[in-house]
Amino acid sequence: MLIKRNPNGIDLPFSSEITPQDVYEGRRKFIARMAATAAVGSGIWEMANREAMAQDGQKLAARRNAALSTDEKLTSFKDASNYNNYYEFGLDKGDPAENAHTLRTRPWTLRIEGEVRKPITLDIDSLLKLAPMEERIYRLRCVEGWSMVIPWLGYSLSSLLKQVEPTGNAKFVEFTSLADSKQMPGLRSGVLDWPYVEGLRLDEAMHPLTLLTMGMYGQVLPNQNGAPVRLIVPWKYGFKSAKSIVRIRLLSRQPRTAWNDSAPREYGFYSNVNPNVDHPRWSQASERRIGESGLFQPKRKTLMFNGYDQVSSLYSGMDLKRFF
Repeated sequence: MLIKRNPNGIDLPFSSEITPQDVYEGRRKFIARMAATAAVGSGIWEMANREAMAQDGQKLAARRNAALSTDEKLTSFKDASNYNNYYEFGLDKGDPAENAHTLRTRPWTLRIEGEVRKPITLDIDSLLKLAPMEERIYRLRCVEGWSMVIPWLGYSLSSLLKQVEPTGNAKFVEFTSLADSKQMPGLRSGVLDWPYVEGLRLDEAMHPLTLLTMGMYGQVLPNQNGAPVRLIVPWKYGFKSAKSIVRIRLLSRQPRTAWNDSAPREYGFYSNVNPNVDHPRWSQASERRIGESGLFQPKRKTLMFNGYDQVSSLYSGMDLKRFF
């Protein structure tokens, strides 16, 4: 396998070396069947496993929101579902696709609480029905210097937050991901302080572009992409978009977040895509688009706010080098 060095010091495979979709899908199903067979006398596990696998590849209807979509060429589903950062399932780009079959996405509940008048707990079916589902084609920019273009399915996070009626004290929103060592082998790595936690200012969370996401490419989210519900904040680096969310809290103070806690000099709370603010160990002025030109992909210029200029008013008067 060809190996390259990730800026964080982790060896990662080139995207062209990652297991093809048809191969890993077959392997996942084989492993799931073997696990269910081995669990003699464990009817609950077998039932949960069958239900989780039944969701795999399920179609999800949505209407295209052209006003909030880019017309750039899509990244292939194969690349978008095989080249992932999801450290709960491993540190290499191909690990999530290989290992995330263990994630059980049903039953699933999401709790919304904190500085709200109406805290609620919703299951995944209630979330799917809460607002009309939209398809939005967004650019995705990773802090590591690569990018994709993906058709996500979901609706503005504001549709959910309005349901709980934030109080006047609510200034920030905290997102907590699932952390279950029985389902997530990567938790043993200790690379972060689990569970994975991310946060936004309330006005960022309420912006129409901030997408509560339950699908991609016309189907429910694959496990390795953050099933069954994740966040997409297209003008920020990808790690700001929490995956497999189990809790949302509205807070009066800025929350601590996983990467900012781990390396505050390298990963700021805001983490807006900004070609003028380099990572301490590499430039952010350019990026490579996954799927373009094989191993020697041409660099393209990184756009301020990843090209989403409509969010610039959120940061009027702020020093974006200080508040990176």
